[in-house]
Amino acid sequence: MGNKIHPIGFRLGPVYTWTSRWFANPKRYKSFLLEDVKIRRALLSKLKPAGVARVEIERSINRIVITVYVARPGVVIGRGGTGTEDLRKYIVNDLLKLKQDDKNGPKVEIKAEQVKEPNLDAHLVATSIADQLARRMPSKRIMKQTVERVMTAGAKGVKIRLGGRINGAEIARVEHDEEGILPLSTIKEKIDFAEIPSYTRSGYIGVKVWICQR
Repeated sequence: MGNKIHPIGFRLGPVYTWTSRWFANPKRYKSFLLEDVKIRRALLSKLKPAGVARVEIERSINRIVITVYVARPGVVIGRGGTGTEDLRKYIVNDLLKLKQDDKNGPKVEIKAEQVKEPNLDAHLVATSIADQLARRMPSKRIMKQTVERVMTAGAKGVKIRLGGRINGAEIARVEHDEEGILPLSTIKEKIDFAEIPSYTRSGYIGVKVWICQR
């Protein structure tokens, strides 16, 4: 069962919480869900230099709180907090398309939180691997160095899996590297997972990363 289900979805509740936390009636549920998807995609693209790990969205009656977990929060905040304010205006005006004089509209608040150890975050690790593959670096060296870096950061176990035309090969194949323990079927274990595409000149390479944090 551990290899047939999303590791984070399998642990929602006991270990992880939902990244979108709100309640809506059936009529508004669809619009709220689409807004969350648009906000996440825009922030992941716009704040890529800051190293975005995840985006959490919490809604109340007249308030939307967006918490962005990044490796470099200074890039998001900017000088004197101008970066956060520009980001808030972008979300309000371009994504949510709220009118500035609308007193009944929700107030949007953005927070930037720093990821304590980027090498233990599966999304950041997978993004780093995907970027290196796009720069045509050798896959085996990338995986070996990444595994060593993650284990040195204090992980109990890590597994990396690549699939596609690796290193420009004519036939697609799968390569993987792992170290330590990775009990996927045990709910109490905190296992972080991420799946990121790498768009290389030869084609699409899928990158999957599992990290057992504790």
